[in-house]
Amino acid sequence: MLSPKRSEALAGYLFILPTFIGFAIFILYPLVESLRISFYEYSILGDSYFVELDNYTRLINDSRLRKTYSNTIVFTGFAVFFNAGIGLLLAVFLNRRMPILMRNFYRSAFFFPILIAHTYIAVIWQYLYQQDTGVINYYLVALGFDPIPWLSHPAWAMAAIIIMDVWKNTGFAMLVFLAGLQSIPHEYYEAAQLDGANERQLFTRITIPLLSPSIFFILVIFMIGALQVFDSIIVLTDGGPGDATRSVVMYIYQLAFQRLDFGYAAAVSWTLFLVIMAVTLFQFLVSRRWVHYE
Repeated sequence: MLSPKRSEALAGYLFILPTFIGFAIFILYPLVESLRISFYEYSILGDSYFVELDNYTRLINDSRLRKTYSNTIVFTGFAVFFNAGIGLLLAVFLNRRMPILMRNFYRSAFFFPILIAHTYIAVIWQYLYQQDTGVINYYLVALGFDPIPWLSHPAWAMAAIIIMDVWKNTGFAMLVFLAGLQSIPHEYYEAAQLDGANERQLFTRITIPLLSPSIFFILVIFMIGALQVFDSIIVLTDGGPGDATRSVVMYIYQLAFQRLDFGYAAAVSWTLFLVIMAVTLFQFLVSRRWVHYE
């Protein structure tokens, strides 16, 4: 007969067992298997050969991999900055006094794109970005500007992807920041105003420090997601023109499922895994200096 404490512990383990099994099957096993495959010239139909570190030495001279990492870093920097920045501005705007129906309308309107898959949004924006028939260029021409080759020029193609990503994901940042703003006690602002603080000082000395946990959460989540960008790019530009918008995940996909070079694709995927892990750990270490925990 088990004691009540052990019975409670056993019940807890049984409750988390399905989650643990799912984690082991769908995450842990593929992770370990991809590491094993990265040391092989792997074939799903024929024989596989152990090639030691050959797949990893190929990384050094792979100029296309460097280009995809460059594209991914540029996308991540701009997407995270604008998503977090615009999301914060929207949250501050919606946190002001306004009719509740208007506030709910704005919240729903800004958050709605989050509910739609990247693929569907990319298809819609592909039509909006058309150089001759797109809605965006139609209004630009009407305002006296020249039409922009959004998807056919290397410089504009990356900008087009970033704009679409910000339009889709800013609403999530807005919602997180809005929840953080509403959790800040109003007494702090009243006390600071009595001491003569102006709007800028209220924002920089009270709002930002007390909102720092939400800012940290958004930066971590958005940076991890941006480093893995794939579906919106493959639909909108297919990595083009040339390799101007090809991301690391898209390169991994092409290596594995188009060239059937599974061993090298696994090696590249491990570099991305290590980059994401390093960036995330760095964010957690640095957060101790600026994130305010009550």
